[in-house]
Amino acid sequence: MLKALDAFLTFVHLFIVGFNLFGWIWPKTRRLHFWFAMLTLGCWTILGIWFGLGYCPVTDWQWGVKAQLGEQNLPTSFIKYLADQVTGADINPTLIDVLTLGLFLLAIAISVKLNFFRKKQKG
Repeated sequence: MLKALDAFLTFVHLFIVGFNLFGWIWPKTRRLHFWFAMLTLGCWTILGIWFGLGYCPVTDWQWGVKAQLGEQNLPTSFIKYLADQVTGADINPTLIDVLTLGLFLLAIAISVKLNFFRKKQKG
């Protein structure tokens, strides 16, 4: 059961990351993307006041599951964990954090432009 929950939380993580990065692409999901990104940013910053900057409740839940499965020395970031798993390397966590934040802020900037500053097409 724990392995299934871990797999489910990995899917949830991948969905969140994917939607945060690319949800602005489709006109029908642009508004949802903006609010979803704001929710993520709120977790990272507002919840980060109490739990540490960049806090993600899904990571917290998944790390609890992984601990029960016997995994130890987990990084603070799911992205770092995933990158290490995929590459087999121990990638610098600062590099991962900078890339994660940079790409996320770029996606937010695109979302803001498309949601609030783009002229509507007449048709």
